[in-house]
Parts: sequence; C-alpha cells; structure tokens
Amino acid sequence: MSEPNSLTIAAARDALRKGETTSVALTEACLAAGEAGGKLNAFVHPTPDLALEQAKAADARIASGEAPSMCGIPLGIKDLFCTKGVPSQAASRILTGFRPEYESTVTRQLFESGAVMLGKLNMDEFAMGSSNETSVYGDAINPWRRGNDETALTPGGSSGGSAAAVSADLCLAATGTDTGGSIRQPAAFTGITGLKPTYGRCSRWGIVAFASSLDQAGPMTKDVRDAAIMLQAMAGHDPLDSTSADMPVPDFEAMLTGDIRGKVIGIPDEYRIDGMPDEIAKLWAEGRAMLEDAGAEIRDISLPHTKYALPAYYVIAPAEASSNLARYDGVRFGHRASLAQGDGVTEMYEKTRAEGFGDEVKRRVMVGTYVLSAGFYDAYYNRARKVRTLIKRDFDEAFASGVDAILTPATPSAAFPLGQMEDADPVAMYLNDVFTVTVNLAGLPGVSVPTGLDRSGLPLGLQLIGRPFEEGDLLNVAHTLERAAGFVSKPEKWW
Repeated sequence: MSEPNSLTIAAARDALRKGETTSVALTEACLAAGEAGGKLNAFVHPTPDLALEQAKAADARIASGEAPSMCGIPLGIKDLFCTKGVPSQAASRILTGFRPEYESTVTRQLFESGAVMLGKLNMDEFAMGSSNETSVYGDAINPWRRGNDETALTPGGSSGGSAAAVSADLCLAATGTDTGGSIRQPAAFTGITGLKPTYGRCSRWGIVAFASSLDQAGPMTKDVRDAAIMLQAMAGHDPLDSTSADMPVPDFEAMLTGDIRGKVIGIPDEYRIDGMPDEIAKLWAEGRAMLEDAGAEIRDISLPHTKYALPAYYVIAPAEASSNLARYDGVRFGHRASLAQGDGVTEMYEKTRAEGFGDEVKRRVMVGTYVLSAGFYDAYYNRARKVRTLIKRDFDEAFASGVDAILTPATPSAAFPLGQMEDADPVAMYLNDVFTVTVNLAGLPGVSVPTGLDRSGLPLGLQLIGRPFEEGDLLNVAHTLERAAGFVSKPEKWW
C-alpha cells in the first residue's frame, strides 16, 4: 500500500473497510507529515489530540459495520470555519484568541460522518486575496517549484493552506470556501481538484462571512471521485442558513459513470482574453479535444457580459464585506486595542479596527463603504447588481439552449512567485479571478481539474461550469476529463 497520507479518500475508505489500515494509522501518518511539512506553513492550528480521539471513535464505528464513506478520513479545515473550542481566526489579528462555542454546519456534518480534523489551515485574511499573502500567520507556500529554482511560489488564495496541504499529502482532503475563485484557483495552482458547489448547496452557517451572496463552501481533494464523496457529506439543507437550498442530496459518487456521450460542452468566446499565455490556450484546446473524443458535442457559445464580471464583482464583494466586517469592533470577542486616557468608545473602535485588519481587508472595507454611501449607491452598487443579473441571464440562456457544461481555463497563468505582486497595483492581483468570478455572480457550480504542466513543470487546470444543483453531472464530465488528461504528477519533496 502507498504511504497512508498519500491515499485518496476512496482508496483509504476501501483500505479501512478491508482492515488493511486504521483511522488511527492514517491520522498518525498525516500528523507526522504535517509536522514535517512546517516549511509550507499550511497548518496554523494543529489539533493532534482531537484528531486521535476522533480517529479512535471512527475505528470503532467502522468495526461495527455501520460507517459512511468519510468515516475515519483525516481532513484539514480552512480557518474560516468555526470549530468548537478550536481557534477560528479567519487568518486575522482582529480575531486573536477567538474560540467558538459552536460548530459550523459543514464541519459538524463532516464530523458526524466520522471525518477526523487534523487542524486548521492557513488562508488569506477574511478570504480576501488570491495568493495567501494577506494572512496574519504569514504566507502559505506552494509545494510545487519551477524545476530546480528554489523561488517560493504562491499556492493561490484564499484557500492556499488547504491547497498546499492536499497537494503535499499533509491530509487526505480539506475544506475550502469560494467567493470569487478561492477554491478553484488554488486547486489549479497546486495540481489538485477543487469544487465550488451551487450557491445554497452547502450551508454557510458558522463560516466567517466575507460576501454573503457569493460565499460557498466546497471540497478540495486529490481527484474528482474524492470531491464527489466529500461533497455528499458537506451538502444538505440547513434551517440555520436562510439561503440553504431545501433539496435532496444525490449520491454524487454513483453518478461518475464516465459516459458523456451526447453531452453538449460550451466553449465561451469571451474567455479568449487578450494576452492569454500560449500554454493556457493550448491546454484549453486539448481539453476541448479530450471531451470531444469522449463523445461530447462541442459548441461555441457567447456569454456577452463576461467582460463586466470583474468590475461588478469588485463592487458587490467589498460592499457586502464592509457590512459583514462591521461586527469586529473589539467589544465582544477577539482583539481590542489598548486605549489612552480619555479615549472613548469611538476611539476604541477606530484603534481596534486599524490594528486588527490588514491592508487588503481595509482596502476592501473602504471600497465597499464608498460604493454603499449616499450619492454613490446607484452609480456603483445598484449598477453592479444589474450587471450581475445580466451575467446570470447569459448562463441561463446557454443552458436553456441545450448546453450541459461549459469548459474554460481555470487561471490566467500557473503559480507565480510570492511577493511578485506586492508592490503592484492591487488590480493586477484581482485579475487572477478573471475566469472564476462569473460562476459566483451567477451562483453556479464550478470545478477545477488538473490537466497538464507548463514548460516550468508547474500544474495547470481547466474549469468546468455546470447547471445549478447538477453537481453530479458536472463531476461526471470532470471525471471524464480527468481520466483523459491522465494527470498524475506530484510535487518533488523539498520541504
């Protein structure tokens, strides 16, 4: 058998059922790998005692013969998910010392299915970033390198710690969240599978909010089958979340037939952006050919309002963030600034927020407050909401015309060096989301699948976008693409 920590969820599940290993053995292997992988700065709050306790309970459950697929599987949990009694900081100084008295719905469901939590994972502060460089814990590091070049690369963001941990086999899978591409972009940068489900498929309750109409939790896994298995445990209606969809959760794994004959795959003209690297364009063309060879019909389509997606997103997301982050004031929990004699409550708010929030969070809060302010609300926020409606309508019309899924690049480049964009215009970083934000604005499911390497040996991914609440069909197309691409590369261990 392979090293226990390098197993997929499906392989580990089968080995556990056959008695070839135990959850305790899997957990110990992952904990050891996590400790040895400290240079990646992926795990920021390890929970070894809790993990072993959960693993022992999982082994007993498996021995009884009544255990779901996720039982005994060691996971990493993004620091955006509130976990009872465990630090949950959203990678921000302002939440220093915060240990929730409750469990997020997604993590509760995972634990009820027998999953094991190895610890909390690094991320961009409040999920605001595309490179994991805004974290109070410091940068997460991509386990991949450009050949013999030792330059540290970004694992992507905001779920950079999750992506790095899964890619480096520090855990079998991890949770992520996606507001504008924060699951799919880091998955593409690290050669793993990242699924952003339909908005409402997974509960947002107990997940620290960034932009409430865009945020969605999803699995980050070693392959598509694992994404299907993990999504089943994460998904479901939650009365605690008013945006949670009251819909049955199908058996996503059973839908992975690998047969996509007769399916119509759309190729949107608008995603052929100026300056697209030749390697990305070539990968996209190869993906198109792979799906056509598998029996799918390929159809060129138009999504005419795509060019307005980034500006609309960067009005709506900061506006919702400025509202959501107003609660962090130093009064009830987290960091509180030291006050000078004579300071009142207003000074406490100002100093606490100035000290507690990082530069990128402050930037987005100020942008959001501006676009919501009197005199600018209609000019910016309301106009962005109208554009969002048009973007969603483009997708609705494409799906109504018979398109089953849409194939696009996942990112405009491979992973770039940490610090490369530090002094650049923030908009340069925002452009990383050019292929992903439309999916969030329209509330659709999207998945990033690793399909090749660039000339430097770094992974590249393709994105598939599906119909609302048809993750099973989407994953089946992704499974077919994954098999055709045959991506099995792993980063060479240096950490």
